[in-house]
Amino acid sequence: MEQRERRDTLPARALRREAACLLKAAGIEEADADAGQLLFHAAGFDAASYLLHAEEPLPEPVRRRFMESVRRRADREPLQYIIGEAPFYGRLFVVRPGVLIPRFDTETLVERMLPYTFPGARILDLCTGSGCILLTLLLEGNGPMKGTGTDLSDTALGVARGNAARFGVDASFLRSDVYTNVSGVYDIITANPPYIRTDVIASLDPEVRDHEPRLALDGDADGMRVYRSIIGGASAHLSENGVIGLEIGFDQAEEVSALMEASGFRKIEVTEDLAGRPRAVTGRRGGS
Repeated sequence: MEQRERRDTLPARALRREAACLLKAAGIEEADADAGQLLFHAAGFDAASYLLHAEEPLPEPVRRRFMESVRRRADREPLQYIIGEAPFYGRLFVVRPGVLIPRFDTETLVERMLPYTFPGARILDLCTGSGCILLTLLLEGNGPMKGTGTDLSDTALGVARGNAARFGVDASFLRSDVYTNVSGVYDIITANPPYIRTDVIASLDPEVRDHEPRLALDGDADGMRVYRSIIGGASAHLSENGVIGLEIGFDQAEEVSALMEASGFRKIEVTEDLAGRPRAVTGRRGGS
């Protein structure tokens, strides 16, 4: 009770410091930054309004909301789920539990695929999750283009549709296990499929292991199950000289490239992320 009463009178700056200490004790590496983001989210602060009110106590509803979000973060719930947004390619995408959180590494695939976009191109994004790959290509590419995203998760599809509406993008989304419910031919196929080996998942950070959807992570015993389905069926859904681009794990470039070659793809290239790790494999149907 005494601690609660003390917090009632703490100015926002001091409460932020206390929250950072709590997060650090819980093993959060970016404790100071996370405490700041949680405070800004709970109070509706931006940098200017925070400076204006930093020495004032927070209103009780705001303080309770903030401390509850700190508790959730201390329990290793991802920050993005708590604030409901994740940055990707200069935009904030809505995310929620049950949807894979967009990663900076995935921007490598987007960068690699942008030169293949052209006005009227048809894009198919498998395992679309929040829709971040598809929507970014439609927004940043050489459009206008048409896009379809697929996922097995109804939660993910709902979030992807919401993000499309948020950014004013006309895209369609459908529930499909890879190509099961897909019809038509596309010029570009992209995917960030589940590619983590099943036996590795237990060793992941708690934020990923305990909170992000297993469906979007688990690539089976060798991490390659979904790649086989995507690559094996791609030619039937790609236009002549169409391009496929896939995000990969750091040790999967050789296997994914071999699958593409065995399926008749040519001009196969591996692209590294900014850390110098293989992050995307692309290939062209037909090879001309």
